[in-house]
Amino acid sequence: MSDRAIVSVRMQVDFGVEHGVSTTRLLAGSGLSDASLSQPDVFVTREQELTVVANLCGELGDRAELGLAMGRRYHLSSYGVWGFALLSSGTFRDAVILGLRYLDLTYAFNRITLEEQATEAALIIDNGDLPAGVGAYLLARDLSAIATIQHELFDATLPWSSIELTLPARPPGPFEAQFGVTPTFEQAHNRARFPTSYLDRPLPHANPAAAHLCEQQCEQLVARTGHRAGMAARVRERLLARPGYFPSMDALATELGATTRTLRRRLAAEGAGYRELLDEVRRMLAEQWLLMGALTQEDISDRLGFSEVSNFVHAFRRWTGQTPARFRRHAQTPRGLAR
Repeated sequence: MSDRAIVSVRMQVDFGVEHGVSTTRLLAGSGLSDASLSQPDVFVTREQELTVVANLCGELGDRAELGLAMGRRYHLSSYGVWGFALLSSGTFRDAVILGLRYLDLTYAFNRITLEEQATEAALIIDNGDLPAGVGAYLLARDLSAIATIQHELFDATLPWSSIELTLPARPPGPFEAQFGVTPTFEQAHNRARFPTSYLDRPLPHANPAAAHLCEQQCEQLVARTGHRAGMAARVRERLLARPGYFPSMDALATELGATTRTLRRRLAAEGAGYRELLDEVRRMLAEQWLLMGALTQEDISDRLGFSEVSNFVHAFRRWTGQTPARFRRHAQTPRGLAR
């Protein structure tokens, strides 16, 4: 399991504080400080976030109702490039398959799989590996986050057929409000069923070229799994995981626990350099944002850290051999999508 951006921890802490729990108690034993919550370049381990969740549940109880409320805060924008990849997918099936393939890029603690039958499909949530004291909260949180993501993909609520949960029996009201169906409790598995026909429904924000580029970025983010020693992979991971935030080489070296000289030497030994990796990431993000169409060249230039739009245009021409405007025009044609 890879490191995670601190976004989810910050969200848990904000949620706990709103319920009267101090930041100090929520971060106890996690190795994280209050100051780290406001630093966008901080990454945490799964275990660190789990410690914060355990502290939250220790204060407020391992309550599924709290998990449902927390899950509604996990919007597609919370997930960075993974969220962009789902949003630009062609169909709901494409989004589900891609989302599950790169599930390690999310903040989920449960394993999720898709089960497909003739008339009904189901998302299976396996919470068997979670420690005592957090299972109900995290099951409900991840299930609620799935519903939130689905709603944003369709701009509408999916007609869930049934919800089966391993949780002990409880008042179903909060689940009914979230999913529109009455769940059945004390089941052998956690299943959220919906009509299979919805898998092949087109998504309103589909953009094949953007989806392809986002998937490439997801692939690069998970490529370092099992290869943590590769310094170039670790640098690329950090640059891609927070789109639009680019630390200096000195700051990145500190984050990775190395001196600037050591970082430069280790990258050189792998045939890479910080500037080269930064250009690679900037190019990927520039292409993604140009294809999605929501940002102007000025916006993209600013997000990529260029002081002038002309500098961005010059760099993009160096990367791709064409101007940003020409790239965007050609991407709207079948030939452009096939580049």
